Amino acid sequence: MDINKELTLEEMMDELDNCVKKLEEDSISLEESFQIYEQGMKYVKACNDRIDKVEKDVLKLEEDGSATLFDPV
Repeated sequence: MDINKELTLEEMMDELDNCVKKLEEDSISLEESFQIYEQGMKYVKACNDRIDKVEKDVLKLEEDGSATLFDPV
């Protein structure tokens, strides 16, 4: 499953929040915590990738009112 293509940014952040809540549970085993941590890191990467893409697509309004693609460089 490609997390980045199947879920919205909000859904990925909710899943990441769920991972954190699971890791905070007292009854979680060490092995389970590693699996949840790994899944959480996949969500972190997917969120970062999505945010980077959005940043590149942001329009910047020029002084004359025209719109151009945001170029951080």
